[in-house]
Amino acid sequence: MTSALLGTDRRPPPGTRGPTAADALLDTAARHALRRRAGLRPGPAAVPPAPAPEDPRPPLPDAARRRLERLLAGRAAPAPAGGRRGTAPDLAELLPQWLALAVERGFKAPAAALPALLDAARARTDLRPQALALAGPRGLWLAGLNPDWRFALRGGRAGGSLPDPEDAEAVRELWEEGLFAERVALLGAVRAKDPAAGRALLAGTWAGERAEDRLMFLDSLRAGLSAADEEFLEAALADRSRNVRATAAELLSALPGSALAGRMADRAVTCVGLDRTAAVPTVVVEAPHECDEEMRRDGVSAVPPSGRGERSWWLGQLVEAAPLSCWPARFGGRAPEEIVALPVADDWQAELHAAWCRAAVRQRDAAWSRALLGAPSVPPATGPGTSSLAERAQLLATLDPAERAGWVAAFVAAHGLSEAFQLLGVCAVPWAEPLGEAVIDALDIARDAGSYPWSFSGVMGLAERCLSPTAARQLESLAAAVPEAEDASPGAGAYWAEAFQRLVATLHLRARMRAELDGPGARA
Repeated sequence: MTSALLGTDRRPPPGTRGPTAADALLDTAARHALRRRAGLRPGPAAVPPAPAPEDPRPPLPDAARRRLERLLAGRAAPAPAGGRRGTAPDLAELLPQWLALAVERGFKAPAAALPALLDAARARTDLRPQALALAGPRGLWLAGLNPDWRFALRGGRAGGSLPDPEDAEAVRELWEEGLFAERVALLGAVRAKDPAAGRALLAGTWAGERAEDRLMFLDSLRAGLSAADEEFLEAALADRSRNVRATAAELLSALPGSALAGRMADRAVTCVGLDRTAAVPTVVVEAPHECDEEMRRDGVSAVPPSGRGERSWWLGQLVEAAPLSCWPARFGGRAPEEIVALPVADDWQAELHAAWCRAAVRQRDAAWSRALLGAPSVPPATGPGTSSLAERAQLLATLDPAERAGWVAAFVAAHGLSEAFQLLGVCAVPWAEPLGEAVIDALDIARDAGSYPWSFSGVMGLAERCLSPTAARQLESLAAAVPEAEDASPGAGAYWAEAFQRLVATLHLRARMRAELDGPGARA
């Protein structure tokens, strides 16, 4: 050791001299290392982990397995500076769609892909539901062995799946002894199979739950909400927690036949009526002058947000919670379209219509949603019920997918794509043919106008994920570079050609992804 520290020139190893000293030192070190390794006494053996549970689902077809490997490898590619360029599809944005297709077909993830799959789900929360479903019980088992993947254990049991909702003993045991996330997942599973059983499970321990837990459990009643839940929710109106009371009131107001909805209707109709003495029948509003104890018990928040008047705040909550069925009688038998078209006195129209929008969304009332949406050709700022695109998107979500796609297609045809992004996001995927054609036509018009495609990058990204792959044929003619007009932005034509080529390549890839999952080796 001294020779190694000082150097063989200054302190040669014992019995050596000259140029052989360094070799002798290394030989001695090698002998010591070999002797130490050979004489090493093993420590106590670690307890091996429990075997991974079996996953009976069929494996992916070979082509689909290779596709998953490429998608997982491509998800971590850094985003290019200055926005997306080139014609290559964005694999990171296709991964969610591939996972959804694989889960829908009932496949399991290859064991070798589980680490990369869990890493992807760790990095992107939007991937987690489908990624964990594909990973299955083996993914949860593996997540229990690595702290980096502990997020996977919050939504399911570390040892496997939830018990069968019909296994009363296993359900009771997990409900009484499980972690909070396990109990939330269990309540959702039981509720989906038997709403009454889920409600009974919750009622049995309700009094002893923490306020924040009661709020989360109460929120799970949205699935399968029915009149049978009214008694439980009415009792929750007296809860110690203000948030629990507010959620219970919201759920009750979504039941138009509930007692709370009736109380709200009685209050709302005294505030909103029809002045038949005016030259044109006009809606008149007299907002509440106070928020009494009974209103607060029924979920009306007494303190408005900053910058909001008290009376308009109270009025909005009453109208929002009142069943929409109470208004035709109040307005002389008029239909929703006729009510929404009536003028409103004293600048109350925006407040009243916004409250009706929230009520239509909460009560999933398609007739009122249509009335408040109005014709798609009407300019957004002058619509009959609302000028907010966010509100229109919420209203559209209450319509069936075909009607929703048709309305948005007509909106795009009338107004272009600049204001349609939020509306496109609520349409079912893949987009129905009329909507897809309207989007393609609008993109073509935008290109001909000479603008840069960057202004439509959001819509183009949606189109890559949501257009039907069959639209690739229609787009191929747009993917060719065209001569630029004199007044066009410099280089815009080449950028548009590149964007359309990427869109076509992405649609072709999505078609191959589906074919690979449905190809040889796929389950019938």
